[in-house]
Amino acid sequence: MTDRPQVARFRAYARRMEQSEVVKRVVGILTEAGEIRRLLEENVDRDDLETDPSVVTVLLNETMPRITVPEDASIEEVATLVGREVGAAVEQLVGAFTLAFAMLAQVHDSGQTDVSSADVLQDLALRAEQIGSDGPDDVGP
Repeated sequence: MTDRPQVARFRAYARRMEQSEVVKRVVGILTEAGEIRRLLEENVDRDDLETDPSVVTVLLNETMPRITVPEDASIEEVATLVGREVGAAVEQLVGAFTLAFAMLAQVHDSGQTDVSSADVLQDLALRAEQIGSDGPDDVGP
């Protein structure tokens, strides 16, 4: 059985991004993907589009914690720490993508033809600051 005080000596260090910051970054990724889709619909044979996966890599690098583990740590202690720290970061990312999807789906399902996906994402980006203070339930189209 893992000794809880020993687990406490592990440290995760990294500036944890605020949820509003993560939402803004997710909006940027989705907006860029939408623009690439639009340009490809105009001309499928385009060769000037560079799909840069580094924006996703940068987001992952900024949200994933760096973990310091003592040399004498057991496998169970490492697994507990990594699961807890990485799990929190993944939950933050999934929450941001889920919020964006839910807002886009709500507009789509309501049949609003005067609101584009870009409009919804822009609104989400503008309202992202509320997420950190009020919670995601208070943000919607």
